Amino acid sequence: MQPGAPATQQQSNLLGGDAAKQNTLDKETPVGQQIADLLKLIDGIHTCMMTTRRPDGQLVSRAMTARSRQNGVDLWFISNNQSHKQEELEFDPHVNLAFYKDGTREWVSISGTASLSRDQAKIKELWDEDLRAWFGDLNDGVHTGGPEDPRIELILVRVHSAHYYLKDKSTPRVIYEVVKGSVTGEVPDVGPIRELGEKDFEAARRLA
Repeated sequence: MQPGAPATQQQSNLLGGDAAKQNTLDKETPVGQQIADLLKLIDGIHTCMMTTRRPDGQLVSRAMTARSRQNGVDLWFISNNQSHKQEELEFDPHVNLAFYKDGTREWVSISGTASLSRDQAKIKELWDEDLRAWFGDLNDGVHTGGPEDPRIELILVRVHSAHYYLKDKSTPRVIYEVVKGSVTGEVPDVGPIRELGEKDFEAARRLA
């Protein structure tokens, strides 16, 4: 136990820390491959829960679809600038993006900072007709729900860190590992947990 460490940290040290994480944290796979696997997971899920912070300190999450990437790793979203999330991002640009793949139970958690943009060329590049339904046509010739609609704004999330679970075993094998763990008391090995930090993403941006 480290002298002067917070009580919760001291207790964690006494209990051995997060056994599941210690058992599954991937320290062998090269960072480049870890980032490639992360991006493949994100591309296969598309929709995430974006969490922002309100001015009163409360957290709010809503479903958002990642439309494209910038510099290889940072994520573009299309948003309505009349929504509260724009106010929340101006108050505090820090966000969390949580992706979950129901079929495999793989998940991704990304921490980053968001910036807002009205770049018309980029809006037209990312625009898809399926978005029109979410904005609606106000029949005033301006707010048409199309790419020129002034309500449309871009959110770019610059990724600072990520951790994710990658399923690398068959479903029967995962079930076996869980059942075995419940009998033996050993933490099941159901697949690697990976963690990536700011330096890893900076290197990926330079290579993009």
